[in-house]
Amino acid sequence: MRVPLQISPGLVSDETTYSTPGNWADGENVRFRLGRAESIGGWEAYFASALSGVCRSMVAWIDNLSQTNIAFGTHSGLYVIKSGVLYDITPVGLGSGEIDTITYPSGYGGGGYGMGAYSVGQSEAQARVWSLALYGQSLVASPSEGSVYLWGNDPLVPAAIITDAPSSCSRVVVTPERQILAFGVTKVDGTYNPMGIRASDIEDPSNWTPATDNNSFETAVEGGGFIVDCQLLGSFLLIWTDNALFLGQFVDSDSQSYRFDKVASGCGLIGPQAAIVVNQTAYWMTPDLRFFAFQYGGIPTEIPCPISREFRENVDLDQSAKIVASSIGKFSEVWWFYPDSRDGNENSRYVSLNVGDQALPWSKGPIARTAFIDSGPLAYPLGVDEAGQTYLHEKGNEADGVALSWFVESSSQYLGEGERRTLLRGVWPDFEAQQGDVSLTVKVRAYPQGTGASKGPFTLPVGREKRDFMAEGRMVALRFSASAAPTFARIGKPSFDVELLGER
Repeated sequence: MRVPLQISPGLVSDETTYSTPGNWADGENVRFRLGRAESIGGWEAYFASALSGVCRSMVAWIDNLSQTNIAFGTHSGLYVIKSGVLYDITPVGLGSGEIDTITYPSGYGGGGYGMGAYSVGQSEAQARVWSLALYGQSLVASPSEGSVYLWGNDPLVPAAIITDAPSSCSRVVVTPERQILAFGVTKVDGTYNPMGIRASDIEDPSNWTPATDNNSFETAVEGGGFIVDCQLLGSFLLIWTDNALFLGQFVDSDSQSYRFDKVASGCGLIGPQAAIVVNQTAYWMTPDLRFFAFQYGGIPTEIPCPISREFRENVDLDQSAKIVASSIGKFSEVWWFYPDSRDGNENSRYVSLNVGDQALPWSKGPIARTAFIDSGPLAYPLGVDEAGQTYLHEKGNEADGVALSWFVESSSQYLGEGERRTLLRGVWPDFEAQQGDVSLTVKVRAYPQGTGASKGPFTLPVGREKRDFMAEGRMVALRFSASAAPTFARIGKPSFDVELLGER
């Protein structure tokens, strides 16, 4: 008889393979679009020269002359590609920051990135992460625990310090009212408040001193801990601490232009770049490695992650400041690149979520990117690796000219009646837009914990109508894979030639 392959979208690897029939149990470098699995797109080099230092932050925009600008914040400096030329716009006198987060024992000295009082408990030297925002066609930039700088879009003039701004802050944002807000700041009196907020005057980045004739202000959000990040959600601000989420709303008061209200506790942010806003919805990762979503008017909602076990067991929490959230709008996806302890200190793998699919299918893979931004104004998403090489993603079907590897494997399931042995005699492939050979491996066993056997891999070339083979067992798992340049396949509904045998 002819049995079609019916598998739900998304990877489910946190359960036993037998307890999740009808699911994909494992995979790498695949996505789930419109309910079907397909290999991700490839990437190719964008800029010939490597950036200096490890890049952790990027922003792209079109200036008033219709020129494309891409700013890069690395551990050692600040750079911009303008009209295809790379310029060093590092502020004069700014030295290199840390490549890795380093934890020191008690008594080392000043507390690190919002980490409590001076010389109490452990202290940290955080890996340098830049906060980048746009003020018109100009760039506002602040390295973690550093000052606030402004670059006026002249590639021959480096970014300059805003002298009246806080001498130290963790993050900055530019509001729709053209007001710069700094978070986790040195206050006007010179003391540091990890929950503090300071704001410039509206339309005046150089004035940060509160007075009756301007909109500058200084305040703090309630509770303990420290502010991790702030992002725009339409006309609102979302402020994450290590434990809570706050909402900022413009009120145009004489004393303070924004008010800040706590939305919820127990849903803080793991790192300064681990949150992303997509289509008026915020997505983020918490310090206890859960995933949340929030829309204005609602409450933070946890998103179940059925592939979290491998991620939780291997993410390098000491380097969590490096985690980068981004989006790939073309496929309605949110990605988190993270440092995996099996690979070293830098981001080496990702987990991704299709937020446009009601099933919220998850995927994963081994792609090393220390910074990543979606398309717009560039035609493709842009990523940077540890060596400073830049790549346009979802362009072509190769890994910068070499083989791109992917696979997806189903859970074990019965293709026939559970009490009878099944003989698989072949497959009728169903691939859309296939490029390169696809391999099929068939894994069979008699019982859930019985000894299994693998048959194949069997090659499925482009246009192959049927591939005959022989594999026998009660339970079957199917693995589709490829490693080629180019390679692509969207898996439709392959059918298998199945014969039911006697009981055994």
